[in-house]
Amino acid sequence: MISIRELSKSFGTQAVLRQVSMDLRPGTIHGLVGANGAGKTTLLHCLYGLLTDYTGRIQETTGLVIREHTGVLPYEPYFYPRLTGREYLTFCLQARRRPVVDFEAWNALLELPLDQYADEYSAGMKKKLALLALLVQDFRYLILDEPFNGLDMGTNLLLKEILLRLRGQGRGILLTSHLLGSLTETCDEITLLAAGTVQRHYPASEFSRLATDLLDSLFQDKLAQVAQLLPITRPIEA
Repeated sequence: MISIRELSKSFGTQAVLRQVSMDLRPGTIHGLVGANGAGKTTLLHCLYGLLTDYTGRIQETTGLVIREHTGVLPYEPYFYPRLTGREYLTFCLQARRRPVVDFEAWNALLELPLDQYADEYSAGMKKKLALLALLVQDFRYLILDEPFNGLDMGTNLLLKEILLRLRGQGRGILLTSHLLGSLTETCDEITLLAAGTVQRHYPASEFSRLATDLLDSLFQDKLAQVAQLLPITRPIEA
């Protein structure tokens, strides 16, 4: 299990995370939600070790080195110019000293032109290539920043099934998404971040309250403004 306790991170005088505590357990999918600027991506960067000047504690409770056993999908994957999709996948495996495998079985699902330059891919194809680089490796944990963003409907449905099967293999998955339905359909628990603090942890049995709580805690003032701008003068018909 990855344990995060009292994690705080500031950029200069700007506090981005404040005393955040949560767990990522093997065999579970943990969602992270919050408005833009809530600190979600900063939390992921601290967890993976891209940021180290934080206070608090992050550890894998069985002693594993987190970065060696964790795959990460950034919000906007970057690809070196003049590198094909196949060469990118090979590079990712060699960088971790893992044997190069046959990509074709996985690519039969994702349908990527692996022999074309990756930096010429569409946004959705780039996301699928970065996902493919994780799926061909045997990671204990996965950190996915907006994995559904930019994917077409069919690939989104396919990704949900892949995540559920990875969970069934005992992987621990932490993901963010602005698509609340994608989280509630796949996650075992969801943590709500607001202004860098944990507002609440939701088990699956309480997901039905999440949308209402999000509106109330994050947009209460805006809801009042909507009511002023759009007063209802007669019943809304279905």
